[in-house]
Amino acid sequence: MLDISTAAFWIAVLQIIAIDVMLGGDNAVVIALACRKLPDTQRKKGIFWGVAGAIGLRIALIFFALQLLAVPWLKVVGALLLFWIGVKLLQPEDEGHGDVAAATTLVGAIKTIIVADAVMSLDNVIAVAGAAHGNLLLVVFGILASIPIVVWGSQLVLKMMDRYPIIITAGGALLGWIGGGMIITDPALPADLLAAIPYGKTLAAAAGALLVVVTGKTLAARAKTHPAVDLAASKTKDISS
Repeated sequence: MLDISTAAFWIAVLQIIAIDVMLGGDNAVVIALACRKLPDTQRKKGIFWGVAGAIGLRIALIFFALQLLAVPWLKVVGALLLFWIGVKLLQPEDEGHGDVAAATTLVGAIKTIIVADAVMSLDNVIAVAGAAHGNLLLVVFGILASIPIVVWGSQLVLKMMDRYPIIITAGGALLGWIGGGMIITDPALPADLLAAIPYGKTLAAAAGALLVVVTGKTLAARAKTHPAVDLAASKTKDISS
């Protein structure tokens, strides 16, 4: 359990804020899309109650995530999920929000927001639970910090990501760092697994960060080259025909 007076506690706080910044943007986009067809007088209500329901659901998800992380091997599974999320974050951007239905009623918009947030918040919940190290105070802080980010700050964050791609890379590395540190603390593994290695946990976390960045960048580079190959093949086919 982290002590509020230690540097580790505040490092975890900064990690949770960074996680919310990196992973909270899509939630705000979904909220805007779900409420875009509501009358002006109902939009604020839709956003308020939709966010309130989504936050309540996130509290329940994080509570179960904290409980599950104490089960043998599930930290390993959670870490692998974080690696996958980090790699996915580094791939070429795909809007992916076109299938979010805009509701015409207040209740419909609230339902859309809550359901979409439940699906999209899994990555945020796992990442916050891993960064919190079982500290409920940090979990509560992570939830509270996510509210202004989702409601007000995400559009600014998205613009900054477009302008400074290094932020996205740093976010992917952070998820890999948390995942690498999470794996070696799984209850199923020996407590002294890396005891003989100086700074063993730090090295494991760094290895996780490196794994995510290298894998993500490699896959992103391949994704960028494939369209060009397909286009060239198409042109060759047209010429030969």
